[in-house]
Amino acid sequence: LTESSEFLITLFSGFAQAESESLSSNIQLGIRMAMKEGKVNFHYRSMLGYQRGADGKPEIVPEEAEVVRRIIRRYLEGCSEGQIQRELTQDGIATAKGVKAWSHQIVHNILTNEKYAGDALLQKTFTTDCISKKVRVNAGERPQYYVENNHPAIIPRELFYRVQEEMTRRASKRKVMQKTGSASPG
Repeated sequence: LTESSEFLITLFSGFAQAESESLSSNIQLGIRMAMKEGKVNFHYRSMLGYQRGADGKPEIVPEEAEVVRRIIRRYLEGCSEGQIQRELTQDGIATAKGVKAWSHQIVHNILTNEKYAGDALLQKTFTTDCISKKVRVNAGERPQYYVENNHPAIIPRELFYRVQEEMTRRASKRKVMQKTGSASPG
């Protein structure tokens, strides 16, 4: 390569990157505007209990919704996420993606997902930049939008809040156990 051809390659790659960044910025702006308007993008393939309805909106799949209710019920009865995972796997129940081997993380995601209460928290994650495409959990770097009553709920909102409170209680109990080596019963 000659110096002039290297210069041209560098110049053209710079233009291509700038164009890519501009396009990415415009797409992100459009997504943010849709979020502000409360438009929720549903990922049906990874959401147990819902499918796209004839009108394009989420509708409940009764058999799958019962699995979600079972997970919530068993957790509030005192089962750990690991115990629930083992029960579902032993019973041969498939996840949203059709896998019959449940993981602790899938159970956790169902317990913490507000969509099962009919709401939607938008921009839980974000892409850092268009080149690396790294996705990060949003810890306040970007605005989040909470949309209530967006779609039919599988569980009542109050039940969802009870699960979150129980998770907090168990987490604080674990911290006490880690600090002192013991925890008070309860």
